[in-house]
Amino acid sequence: MKLLPSFGTDWLLRPSQGLIYDRQLVVLALSLMAIGLVMVSSASIAEGINVGDDPFYFVKRHGAFLLICLLLASLMLQVPMVRWQQFNGSFLILALLLLVAVLLLGRNINGSTRWLALGPINVQPAEIAKLALFTFLAGYLVRKQEEVRGQWKGFLKPLAVMGVMSVLLLMQPDLGSVVVLFVTTIGMLFLAGARMSQFVSLIVLGLGLVGFLIVTSPYRMRRVTSFLNPWEDPFGSGYQLTQSLMAFGRGGWFGEGLGNSIQKLEYLPEAHTDFVFAILGEELGFTGVLLVLLLQAWLAFKALHIGQKVLMGGRQYEGYLAMGIGIWFSFQTVVNVGAASGLLPTKGLTLPLVSYGGSSLLVISTAVAILVRIDFEWRRDHMQARQREAL
Repeated sequence: MKLLPSFGTDWLLRPSQGLIYDRQLVVLALSLMAIGLVMVSSASIAEGINVGDDPFYFVKRHGAFLLICLLLASLMLQVPMVRWQQFNGSFLILALLLLVAVLLLGRNINGSTRWLALGPINVQPAEIAKLALFTFLAGYLVRKQEEVRGQWKGFLKPLAVMGVMSVLLLMQPDLGSVVVLFVTTIGMLFLAGARMSQFVSLIVLGLGLVGFLIVTSPYRMRRVTSFLNPWEDPFGSGYQLTQSLMAFGRGGWFGEGLGNSIQKLEYLPEAHTDFVFAILGEELGFTGVLLVLLLQAWLAFKALHIGQKVLMGGRQYEGYLAMGIGIWFSFQTVVNVGAASGLLPTKGLTLPLVSYGGSSLLVISTAVAILVRIDFEWRRDHMQARQREAL
């Protein structure tokens, strides 16, 4: 059977050769989006009445974001990976310009300047910066692989780029995104074969810098101390975490039932964004928590698996990028869940594809579309190779 062109009809089922896209990956992403829509609908009712005098205020916006995400993902599916590799430097420059613009023109919400107002929506450049850095880093690792493995300058150059981005993020301030960039960058450099001595030095330096940033910032110090003992000041610095822990405690094994959360009634701040996982635990219990964690882990595993197989197939750029996306998804999930459950300090990071937040949804949906495209191109090449062998 003649291969179909690479645009528009790439995603059809070929009975003789099987699917030419990873159906599990698509189902995983759509499942997490559906769970997110349900939980945001439940968790945001009180806040919607308070903000817009409409219990479905945030639900409507979240639903609109999801529709835009699906449209954007369908467009990104048509972009060949060679284009991402070709323009990764331009994408990085755009992200840096947006980070500068948000400091000059951004909106200040809750003491942080992280959002650029574009008409009726607010864009968070930090989310775009994550994907931009990882697409750039994947290209750098392909171009300078031997330099990364054998010389300190090859190891330090991408860290310098990450350092510039981190400074701009800390000026917002947004330490959580900086930590995600740092961990994912470390993971990608490790996969590229950098020397262990370089990692030890970098990890020590990174921990030292994080400690310095915490000690020199009163609000960060309060977050750490409240994380260590939130019950010492349950109505002050430890309020958000204690309310989150109460939500998990009320949930038990099977939860209070969908819509029956008490903590979402203005007791737990940011219940539909950073702490939607706590409301999920209260309403759906340990079984709901376990289901979402398994779906998130499966999504990250799929990304890492795709990266591994395309790397072994000689597609280095795609492999490094897929691996980076997998590390990003898994680490951000760990930070969000850890903050909600009291295992980690609060960082203000969303739960991928579940939490409310247009910028996060759009960027992570784009990343999932990139994964599907990477897998598709790998399958297409193998099908073409088999056809050539059969001739």
